[in-house]
Amino acid sequence: MMRSRARYPSYMADLWQCPKCGRRFARAGQKHVCQRVTVEEHLDGRPRRVVALFRAFERLVAACGPFFHDPIKAQIGFQGTARIFAGVRLQDNGLAGYLDLARRVDDSRFTRVGPYTKHLFVHHFRITSPDQLDDRFAAYVRAAYAVGNGARFGGTA
Repeated sequence: MMRSRARYPSYMADLWQCPKCGRRFARAGQKHVCQRVTVEEHLDGRPRRVVALFRAFERLVAACGPFFHDPIKAQIGFQGTARIFAGVRLQDNGLAGYLDLARRVDDSRFTRVGPYTKHLFVHHFRITSPDQLDDRFAAYVRAAYAVGNGARFGGTA
């Protein structure tokens, strides 16, 4: 497994950095999966249409503002200034992932929704077609991005 050499953006300089894996977190000593892989390693050998779905999801996140990929073996995380707010796993027929939102949202793309913390709900999704990444889903991504940048409540999802 190749270790990521990605540089963290300057806004993450004040975050605690794990001395073993180099990942950064808002809380010192944060429990985490202590490993690094690259986004490219996740994409290698995957069907083109699945890679295209990942890139489309990535564009939705990028439209919100700056973010950082935080890939581990199990998933590719998307991190804002305060926390990881989304993650995806590339599967043979699409993406399986999650968004952290400040409120529970009912949408057929979410296969499971549950409390993550007192103020956050994790929304697990399954995406198999580009048309599922529509304006409504983009609004959910924007709300999750706000959570990743420190918003506890709010968002328009």
